[in-house]
Amino acid sequence: MRRSLAGRIWPNAVAVVLFAVFAFPVYWMVSTAFKQNNDIISKTPVFLPLHGTFSHFSTAFHAAGFWTLVRNSFTVTVIAVLGSLVIALLASFAIARMRFKGRKAFIVVIMLAQMAPWEVMTICIYMIVRDADYLNSLVPLTLFYMMMVLPFTIWTLRGFIAAVPRELEESAMVDGCTRTQAFIKVIFPLLAPGLMSTSLFGFITAWNEFPLVLILNKQAEAQTLPVWLTQFQTNFGSDWGATMAASSLFAIPVLVVFLFLQRKAVGGLTSGAVKG
Repeated sequence: MRRSLAGRIWPNAVAVVLFAVFAFPVYWMVSTAFKQNNDIISKTPVFLPLHGTFSHFSTAFHAAGFWTLVRNSFTVTVIAVLGSLVIALLASFAIARMRFKGRKAFIVVIMLAQMAPWEVMTICIYMIVRDADYLNSLVPLTLFYMMMVLPFTIWTLRGFIAAVPRELEESAMVDGCTRTQAFIKVIFPLLAPGLMSTSLFGFITAWNEFPLVLILNKQAEAQTLPVWLTQFQTNFGSDWGATMAASSLFAIPVLVVFLFLQRKAVGGLTSGAVKG
């Protein structure tokens, strides 16, 4: 009895400790956004702001070009995610269902692209964009964000398509559907968990990306929100209250997308490994 009780306590205790470790930075960010400046720079940590203020959020909202950067971030992120889903859906179907020359090599290339850090190609990307005269534009930024999330999206959707029994597709084709119609009517509705999980990953990746936009887009009107987070400086140093308020605002879209997609996304991450 004692052993079974101890066996239940230890995992729960470890889970609580891990939750506290990961949740505390988020709590500190949000609480600092509501603190007075004196509490922020105090040598004694203030864990609960008793005299809160919204002035830091007002500073963040009224920062130069805020709504332009919000529009840029949503435009780049949504187009990159949707574009990568369309391309990955076709590519993953070809890999999972068709046998063609170079198929294994193509899979290896996808895995290598996923493992390779994009930072090592920053100089090459900059030179390509500069020579094409597309600096300070959202077009190359969107294309490269799409390329960043594409390998993971292809690899994940391939697992979902492979998990769909071929018999379902063949039955639809026997009933008179073409291969395209069988894919749209039979396979595509079953891919909802995979589409949700890959969309979530792609959204987070593109939304949080910072180095590339900082290098390619020097003009403020062509930048995105991650760069906006670095501009809260005063003559005395960093304005930590405004920075934390801006960081809290920056995290809201990701939180909303996660809450909206969490059921499908969690199911997708687990069921993608099961082949039907």
